[in-house]
Amino acid sequence: MVITYNGMLAAELGEVCWQKSWHSNPNGECVELAALPTGEVAMRNSRFPTGPILLYTQAEITAFLAGAKDGEFDHLTGGANHLLAGNSATVRRAADRGLQLGQPVPCGLQKRGEITTSFE
Repeated sequence: MVITYNGMLAAELGEVCWQKSWHSNPNGECVELAALPTGEVAMRNSRFPTGPILLYTQAEITAFLAGAKDGEFDHLTGGANHLLAGNSATVRRAADRGLQLGQPVPCGLQKRGEITTSFE
C-alpha cells in the first residue's frame, strides 16, 4: 500500500482512475480527481499529469462541491455561473451513457476521461 501525502507526485499513486468534469476545458486545462483506496480523494492539474497532487477527505470534497454548487466561488471566475452541475446538457449526456442521477460513474464508462463522479 502506498503512503499518500500532499505534494507527492501523481505518478507515485500507481494505477488510479482520474476523472474530470464534462465542463472542463477541451484544451486539457482541467482539474482531475481520483478516489483512492484509502478513502481520500486526490486532485491534480491535467496540464501536469505526473506532477504534485493534493489530498482531501471525502468530507472536505463534499463541502467544497456544496459550496461550488451554491455559487460561493463564482467571484473567482468573474461571477459567471455557466458551469452548473445539473444543467440539462450534462443530464442528457449522462442519460445517453445509461447513467442515473446521483450514481457514481465507473471508471470504465469514461469517454476521454471527461466525466464527473456523480450527478446530483
